[in-house]
Amino acid sequence: MRVAEFRREVRQWLDGHDLSPGAGLGLDAQVAQLARVRGALWEAGWMRYGWPREVGGLGGPAVLRAVLGEEVATRDLAEPGIWSMVEVLVPTLIDHAPPALAAELVPRLLSGREQWCQGFSEPGSGSDLASLSTRAVRDGGDAPRAHEAGGGGGWVVSGQKVWTSLAQYAARCVLLARTGGPGHDGISAFLIDMDTPGITVRPLRTLHGVDEFAEVFLDEVRVPEDRLLGAPGDGWKLAMDLLPYERSTCFWHRIAHLHNRLDRLLSQGREPDPDALGAVWLDLHTARCRSALTQRALADGGRLGPETSVDKILLATAEQRLFDTARDLLPGTVELTGEGTWRTEYLYSRAATIYGGTAEIQRNIVARRLLDLGKE
Repeated sequence: MRVAEFRREVRQWLDGHDLSPGAGLGLDAQVAQLARVRGALWEAGWMRYGWPREVGGLGGPAVLRAVLGEEVATRDLAEPGIWSMVEVLVPTLIDHAPPALAAELVPRLLSGREQWCQGFSEPGSGSDLASLSTRAVRDGGDAPRAHEAGGGGGWVVSGQKVWTSLAQYAARCVLLARTGGPGHDGISAFLIDMDTPGITVRPLRTLHGVDEFAEVFLDEVRVPEDRLLGAPGDGWKLAMDLLPYERSTCFWHRIAHLHNRLDRLLSQGREPDPDALGAVWLDLHTARCRSALTQRALADGGRLGPETSVDKILLATAEQRLFDTARDLLPGTVELTGEGTWRTEYLYSRAATIYGGTAEIQRNIVARRLLDLGKE
């Protein structure tokens, strides 16, 4: 299906089906709304475009997924951050999981029947992901919990993860653990069922008042052999394949969401400042143009690499400028009244230069890997 035709038909379908969220703005309501929207779009077929038929998709280019997410974000049908997690986790499973496992589980995520999470960061191992210490050892039946579970085979995982988005709602987790020595080559990846004995999830209250993140504790968690993603030691490669996806279609969705917020600011601003609003529009337009290049690379079958750090820098800059401008043009809304979602989204935007790789790390990547300026 052509992109323009797909967009037109999606819009017509959305115009005829009321998927607007209710009054609840809490995280529980957001996650329930996400499941509702995905379920309806899956049943209608729209959620299946752009994904391989081997995992329940209908084929077509990845740009169709970007268009669908853009329409969802523009209409405020689902929070763009949690909507976009499929764009990170599904390609990872398709590329690295046994085909039968991907065929069984991917439709559950795309259809809204399940929510998944990503267990990468640890206390002391955020930007320096290669230093993670969560460990997986071959299950020889020696661990107490392995005996309880019925003997050997597979892996036993112990450790702690942090900043794990939506872990309290997740049925499964794509998790990195150390199976070998220090460094990149000792890291492996697993798909873990979150109801496995030994897993404890503790939500974390953040500055913007939403328990989106959680700590995850793993105490001798038994993982079957077929939940190893790739081969032992492939975890770093999986991470390097996954992280650029966070900055591809996901960013296209978020930019659409931010344009929506700019439109709202234009309608609510009491004393418009053309220079400030123009600067916001220019930042968003620049981020969108850069993201469009990324979408084209995906459509052409390309592999994303360090160039997506440019996308991350531009998006974080645009997001913070937008909400700084909203604070200035809507006096008291952020600091005092909390009217609508401005306060919550303003506070969340403070982390835009931290989550998904800090601005400092992204600039280092650009300097070293794109501009070849050396290590210092």
